[in-house]
Amino acid sequence: MTESFSANQQPTPGLADLRQRIDDLDRQLVQVLAQRIAVCHEVARIKEHSDTPIIQPERVRNVLESRRQLAIDSHIDPDFVEDVMRVVLAETHRIEVAGRRADAAPEKSALRDNRRGTPTDIHTALDTVATRIDHVVVTVDDLAGAVKHFTDNLGFHVESTGADQPGIAVLVTGGVTIVLVAAAAGPAVAEHLDTHGPGIHHVAIEVLNAGYARNALADTATLTALVDDAHGHEQFFAVRDPDSGVQLGYIARTGHRVGVATQNILEAFT
Repeated sequence: MTESFSANQQPTPGLADLRQRIDDLDRQLVQVLAQRIAVCHEVARIKEHSDTPIIQPERVRNVLESRRQLAIDSHIDPDFVEDVMRVVLAETHRIEVAGRRADAAPEKSALRDNRRGTPTDIHTALDTVATRIDHVVVTVDDLAGAVKHFTDNLGFHVESTGADQPGIAVLVTGGVTIVLVAAAAGPAVAEHLDTHGPGIHHVAIEVLNAGYARNALADTATLTALVDDAHGHEQFFAVRDPDSGVQLGYIARTGHRVGVATQNILEAFT
């Protein structure tokens, strides 16, 4: 089970020193990102006055593969580094396109931006620990047909989870993961399909700490118990919202990076 997650606990002197080192390294990291962005602005200016296309797939693939190897050489999980690089590449591509706009970029502050240019200090406990959409679970009547559609027409490929279960297929493309679940996965899935039909079942949000996130939501939402699997995936779910038809899951990865927690997904149907 995940360790407690408290913002009020006072650090020991040794921990305070390590946190200071982390702060210093983060400052350097942001400075390196700023330097990389500055170079990307130069690249954009050159491309703007040449026939060089903005998106060059071969260059993107080379960056991802070479950075994965750098991660391996540096004893860092290459999947993590690829996730970081995909975010960086998306931002640099945005810069190249946005730089050609006539309007100026909006001013922003250290406070979280509400995406309309107005800083806001409204934070929830989940704001603190939610990081990204981890995956989306979709129920299907015909698993083989759905897999064929996603792989043949939409650019996905099937990922082996190492613990494959009947009625479940994990599909990935780049940094996106969709999990297809059919009735063969279990009677609870079959019952859900009979009642609601195929479609999005739940969206899984990655959080820093599942126990903290669950405690934060326990007073305002009906939640399942915290479940975990042998790989260190800790997960809980909110009940299905009848108005939107969507259920949310919350997952913390406390073990090795080994893909989706397919065993835990079935808990969402019970």
